[in-house]
Amino acid sequence: MLSVIRNSWALLVGIMLLMLGNGMQGTLLGVRGSIEGFSTGSMSIIMSSYFAGFLLGSQLVPRLIRKVGHVRVFAFLGSLASAGLILYPLLTNEIAWVALRLVLGFCFCGVYIVSESWLNNTTTNATRGRALSLYIIAQMIGIVAAQALFALGDASDFTLFIIVSVLVSLAFAPILLSATPVPPFESAKPMSFKDLYHVSPLGFVGVFLLGAVFSALFGMAGVFGAAASLSTVQIALFVSAIYLGGLVLQYPIGWASDRLDRRLMVVIGAIVGAVACALGATGLGGVNGLYVSAFIIGGMANPLYAILLAYTNDYLQPEDMASASAQLLFVNGVGAVGGPLVTGWLMGFAGPAGFFIFLGVLMVALAVYAVWRMMRRGVLPMDEDQSSYVVLSPMATTSVTMDSVIEGWEEQAVEGTTDAKGEAA
Repeated sequence: MLSVIRNSWALLVGIMLLMLGNGMQGTLLGVRGSIEGFSTGSMSIIMSSYFAGFLLGSQLVPRLIRKVGHVRVFAFLGSLASAGLILYPLLTNEIAWVALRLVLGFCFCGVYIVSESWLNNTTTNATRGRALSLYIIAQMIGIVAAQALFALGDASDFTLFIIVSVLVSLAFAPILLSATPVPPFESAKPMSFKDLYHVSPLGFVGVFLLGAVFSALFGMAGVFGAAASLSTVQIALFVSAIYLGGLVLQYPIGWASDRLDRRLMVVIGAIVGAVACALGATGLGGVNGLYVSAFIIGGMANPLYAILLAYTNDYLQPEDMASASAQLLFVNGVGAVGGPLVTGWLMGFAGPAGFFIFLGVLMVALAVYAVWRMMRRGVLPMDEDQSSYVVLSPMATTSVTMDSVIEGWEEQAVEGTTDAKGEAA
């Protein structure tokens, strides 16, 4: 572990600073939008545009990298993102914020792709899993710390926007200084949606639903807090609880998913998440009840994403894993674009409770569909080779992260095949 930190510390510090800036951005905009008098519907469109930009970046940034290289793309996107963040308080109208969020989603997607490429290049097969875990932990720490920083400022003035811009600008220094030559960027040709659905209907549908869940959590939590008249500190604690739940509960749920039917874990996790949504929607327990709900929802949703990816790969040949993962990321992105839009509509209709109603409906739908799939397909025997659970963050997962995970799964599958041949001999 120490060797991984020694080789990748600059990248980890850089990504933590990036998530400090990006994590504060979502909460800050939710509160500032309320101050500016933007409607919930307008805020849902603004928040959704980030995920549209992220989806666009996942398709276009790899082409830019192949044309002009990692360093130029990284420097360009970093400068553009930093400038965009500081323009929010200057351009206080809905159309400008939609455009800025779209650009920032595109920029951050590209930044993640490049930084993850460098992280991959500083690790080996033996250390890649630990490096990826540290990368995800650095992201979570950055997001939680961002909420503490947000609570200390005033969303009505320029200060927090300047701090966000400075943090993002500073994040590029350690990453650029640590840059080592990277291999040519390659992306797999994705399989068709039809083929992917036939391989794993639950993986396909589940990843789509969770895309909407994550975008609502990441984009609309601050909007909910403002609509519910929470104080700045309470909003910061509410958002922090979401990511703390994801950080704390990833490992125990992942451990169980490697030993039980993954579909059962999906059902249990979705039902627990739905119950937490009901608690939040009814307002039981007051503000403390909201914190508990946020912790549980975040703690269930984050592991479910990784479980569904591992479950889908249980039914794939090693040579098909990369193609399938590319399509799953796209399906997740499509779901993410719609999440804030539907959440905003429900909040406009049912008030702040619409935030939890939307999440709860998605969780119930996932649980019901998983139960139905359990009746349609038998259990994969535990003695057959299964893809190991890997901690992933849906908020910043790109094709590069998935390629790294796929390499481990492919190696695992090859080792399993070799062992089986040895036993047969």
